[in-house]
Amino acid sequence: MKQLTDRLPRRLTGGLRRRLSGHPRLDGLVRLTFRNPASLVYLGVVLAATVYVAVDALFVTHADASFAGVWLFLLAAPAVFLFLVGGTLAGAETGGPAWYLVVALVVSVLLQSTALGWFVRLMRRAGTTGSAHPQGA
Repeated sequence: MKQLTDRLPRRLTGGLRRRLSGHPRLDGLVRLTFRNPASLVYLGVVLAATVYVAVDALFVTHADASFAGVWLFLLAAPAVFLFLVGGTLAGAETGGPAWYLVVALVVSVLLQSTALGWFVRLMRRAGTTGSAHPQGA
């Protein structure tokens, strides 16, 4: 967020900087989710698959159903399947409404991007201590 605000005029971003500077947890979460190489590569692959699915759905005619959308679910697995099972257990029809599928995909991808960021941070800390077991186990 600081990189974006550095490019904008200071009078437009002063309030935004003050609000975000007081939330180290939010900044840490954004850093884990979006500001490390592993998460960026993962989000880039998901974006490429989303563009592929959109192009396939909008511009390609098929005599039968296309399996292009399966790639998004495979990239969002296993978290997306937990959302789908949770929706089914909550009483929704199989798969649920379209908006639920989109929200489940987005939340799953962001959750896994955060988990990748956390894993990268854990491995960096383990590399600085010289031990493969950060807790000393």
